[in-house]
Amino acid sequence: MKVIPTRLDGPLLLEPAVFADDRGFFAETFRASDFAGLGIDEPMVQHNQSRSVRGTIRGMHFQTGEGVAKLVRCARGRIVDVLVDMRAGSESFGEWEAFELDDESLRTLYAPVGFAHGFCVLSDVADVVYQQSRYYSPEVETGFSPLDPEVGIDWPVPEAERVISRRDLEAPAMNEVLG
Repeated sequence: MKVIPTRLDGPLLLEPAVFADDRGFFAETFRASDFAGLGIDEPMVQHNQSRSVRGTIRGMHFQTGEGVAKLVRCARGRIVDVLVDMRAGSESFGEWEAFELDDESLRTLYAPVGFAHGFCVLSDVADVVYQQSRYYSPEVETGFSPLDPEVGIDWPVPEAERVISRRDLEAPAMNEVLG
């Protein structure tokens, strides 16, 4: 597993070895012992998949309390995945970083506890799969607007082509969520 440097401290962008031939390819995308060697030792207790169309923006979501770490991969298509540092006292608090994930590189993004997560679909359709370290609980799920001008995420699709849920569009600004 190759580790690709990130600007923010905490997230890891991981690229597996891909073995391809005329039949297709094989890649090992998760091995607990290898991930533990990289400091990713939370047990992943839930596996999720979402399918979205071009221009869809989902986010920015995070969990309060103990938080949730995620391993995110695009199994079909291409996305830009975005993390925002929500860790109080962090030197990069409120800053965001974007990562391209696709079904060719098979890169996996580790989003540690303390980061809000969202993504934007660049292909006609994308399947995003992610494992998380805690079970989903609506009581601790929250988020802020992916269009919050204070955070200033530069989404790579024109405004007219964006598909955003009412929940995400109506979410408050990040500073309102953190109070």
